[in-house]
Amino acid sequence: MAKGEGLAELRILIAGGGTGGHIIPALAVARELVNRHRADVLFVGTARGLENRLVPQAGFNLRLIEVGPLNNVSLATRMRTVLELPGSFFECRRILREFVPGAVLGVGGYASGPGMAAALLLGIPAMVLEPNAMPGLANRLVGKRVQAAAVNFASAAAWFRNAEVTGIPVRPEFFTLEPPAGKDPHLLVFGGSQGARLFNTHLPQIVPALLDAVPGLTVLHQSGARNFEVTQSTYEASGADPSRWQVKAFLDDMPARFAQAHLVMSRSGASTVAELAAAGKPALLVPFAAAADEHQRRNAEVMQAAGAAVMLQEKDIETPGLLLKTLRELLADSERLAVMAQAARTQAHPAAAEHIADRLAALAAHGVRQTA
Repeated sequence: MAKGEGLAELRILIAGGGTGGHIIPALAVARELVNRHRADVLFVGTARGLENRLVPQAGFNLRLIEVGPLNNVSLATRMRTVLELPGSFFECRRILREFVPGAVLGVGGYASGPGMAAALLLGIPAMVLEPNAMPGLANRLVGKRVQAAAVNFASAAAWFRNAEVTGIPVRPEFFTLEPPAGKDPHLLVFGGSQGARLFNTHLPQIVPALLDAVPGLTVLHQSGARNFEVTQSTYEASGADPSRWQVKAFLDDMPARFAQAHLVMSRSGASTVAELAAAGKPALLVPFAAAADEHQRRNAEVMQAAGAAVMLQEKDIETPGLLLKTLRELLADSERLAVMAQAARTQAHPAAAEHIADRLAALAAHGVRQTA
């Protein structure tokens, strides 16, 4: 529940979380619900997810339930989660009866399944927010039973009733970036907040040859804190010109870093892909092979099909010659990068948070809508 006085006419419960890719878009929608509709918003999540820290920081109330993962985990973990499910379901039902929301939004993650199941049982209008091209397990299980869905990729719509391609929320700064100031190409390499060990291992091996092959090229590599010293040392040992590369543990202003880049090499989580689209940045995408339901690969395939990115698998990165060839060809072809940048922008959704908030408000106001 957002801080404020009085009882809000519109009450929305948001269930789910776990990773930043789930909870950050959910928080953006929650803010729009408050700003546009004076809504009272309550989150339901787990103690193990990022929502446990990010939701209270954003000024919203959070109720915790006990439930773990079912997908891509050991048999022991799966069995423990199965045993937790009845309790988590009844706890969600109790929370819903106390809070009495007009609608429930499931954003995927551990708490989404029990929260959505309880809403459906109680007859509360339910909507899912699906950021990936391949929906997660919780959203797939309820997809044909919910009243509405907001998806980031058109390919995900087939899993849901009343689905609409709204995109997912992205910080407004990404939509207003100016093109890179210099003509010399600049490569941004990052693997998320923890870095990508694969990138940290294999990029330094090819950097000397890449710098020789692409005149004026500079490289900024985000390694993650845990691997910073090793990655820095590996770059130094490569003999590459130290004035043309830089390793950082963290990148504090991602819109500014995107603005400077002519090409971005990254993973293909939903939030990263949405930011690339908003910024109009061509990308070399390397899906995380262990991602549940291969959703990163599917996200990258959509961007590649749109002409906005080139995709390499993890096994391709382990072949230095192929990685070097791909980066060299992209960075040396400014016209191709410009075409890819235009294609990336066609995948952007500037008003995603507002659109999703308005759909939720309408769902709550009109109740269950009959759909085909």
